[in-house]
Amino acid sequence: MKEIYFAGGCFWGTEHFFSGVDGVVSAVSGYAQGSPDFAGRPSYEQVYTDTTGFAETVKVCYKPERISLDMLTDLYFDIIDPLSLNRQGHDEGTRYRTGVYYSDPADLPVLEAAFARAAERVGQPLVVELEPLRNFFEAEERHQKYLDKNPDGYCHLPFKTFRYLRLYQDISAFLGDEPDPIARMAEISAFIYERMKFFWVGFYIVRDAVVRDAAAARSDRQGPGLGQELVLGPFQGPSACLRIAYGRGVCGTAWKEARTVVVPDVEAFPGHIACSSLSRSEIVVPVFASTAHASPSAAGKGPVSDPQGADCTGIARPKPIAVLDIDSKDLATFDSTDALWLEKICKLV
Repeated sequence: MKEIYFAGGCFWGTEHFFSGVDGVVSAVSGYAQGSPDFAGRPSYEQVYTDTTGFAETVKVCYKPERISLDMLTDLYFDIIDPLSLNRQGHDEGTRYRTGVYYSDPADLPVLEAAFARAAERVGQPLVVELEPLRNFFEAEERHQKYLDKNPDGYCHLPFKTFRYLRLYQDISAFLGDEPDPIARMAEISAFIYERMKFFWVGFYIVRDAVVRDAAAARSDRQGPGLGQELVLGPFQGPSACLRIAYGRGVCGTAWKEARTVVVPDVEAFPGHIACSSLSRSEIVVPVFASTAHASPSAAGKGPVSDPQGADCTGIARPKPIAVLDIDSKDLATFDSTDALWLEKICKLV
């Protein structure tokens, strides 16, 4: 068994998150990296003054044969804002700073690689500490498993983060080494639909377009969607549009721009295709053939692809092979948390 220490803002949510990670034996809330000038065991009230140098930290003990340090650290970066100094969510102060502290020097190269990936993903230097562990003290009993004891208690993480963690792990385990992407799409659709209770969940797959007449053939030869369109794939929910053209509607836009598109109100989206009048909000996530790409920012952020598949920086970007489309009967259902986890799930295709 090995251990690693994560400071990720308020330790209540960080502890609850890592307690739910498969392969983690225990997650303990505590205080780490206190000032050498501070003698003895700190109390919560002392740490709260921001004068002790301690950060709220979670000690994670895990089985490396079940989960790697690499995966744990990637999950850590999924639940923090690595560009926010001394603040996570509504919590502010040096006690809420972010950091990863290691007790085994052999872990450093793995951690450095994870930090490099995170920095590349956000495109800026991180403000996350990476240091050898100096000290760690367990927090008072009232802080251990706080959200288990207080299910409606405060947490700086969105509560759906914990649902998505379980969903992601269960999908990954269930799919195993199944080689057929259509079968994987079918299972993913079912898992998301049943667990998250969305109105419609399914995939549209990039296929060669059906040429219906000469005018359509000429149209298909124009632009980057040369002779292709999105064709309905595995889905859960009511009947849906069979085919969607390149750049049309939310799905076609996500395909064209190779990025996740979050739409709080589908009626306000230009060119929205109304497959069902019951759909009120939507998220569409591109699926790529390779997972070795940097996912663009969600909710319409990040560079937009030009017709040649390059972004505004001129760097070629991978083209989607499909999109995951999810609809809700409610307005503003989806946000950056949904985008992050659904992008992770799409990498399982």
